[in-house]
Amino acid sequence: MSGGEALGPRGPEGAGACTGDVPSLKEIEQLLNTGRPSCNHVDEVWPNLFLGDLVTAHNRFVLWKMGVTHVLNAAHGTAYSHGGQDFYGATIDYYGVPAHDLPSFDISQFFFSAAQFIHNALNTPGAKILVHCAVGVSRSASLVLAYLMINHHLPLVEAIKTVKEHRWISPNRGFLKHLRNLDVQLRQKKDC
Repeated sequence: MSGGEALGPRGPEGAGACTGDVPSLKEIEQLLNTGRPSCNHVDEVWPNLFLGDLVTAHNRFVLWKMGVTHVLNAAHGTAYSHGGQDFYGATIDYYGVPAHDLPSFDISQFFFSAAQFIHNALNTPGAKILVHCAVGVSRSASLVLAYLMINHHLPLVEAIKTVKEHRWISPNRGFLKHLRNLDVQLRQKKDC
């Protein structure tokens, strides 16, 4: 399946001005494969927005030192994730997204609710948010990219470049298709 097939009946050739600038899936994957892999457990990828892994998410002392007030867990309920509101207590607002890091999983169903949680957190004075999954490169990265696209109107490529300035990310191919579709939808909403 080529990247253009995700567009539906309009396809890449008949997309017109609204989607003409949306890169193919292959071009997005090539962009993601640039740079060097990050070895950090957590990185600040946007002001007061941290993208990280379970090591960071499960260390309440580190979170306290970082000043984290909100946690979005993109691996909620999975075998490797023990986080939840009970784990963090009253000092951290928690939102769990039960996503599986599989290309067949429809992560797009959580794009808008996750973006709203991140947006609300970052509009709280003095707040900092950690968005994480198991490794912090696929599920959580996809939700952060969606947030930047929805709330800051960044095209997908610009959102990827923004995050990659601070952290290596690698959303799976299925998630990239959902993000590309979101890019198309947001462009159509804006331009058409």
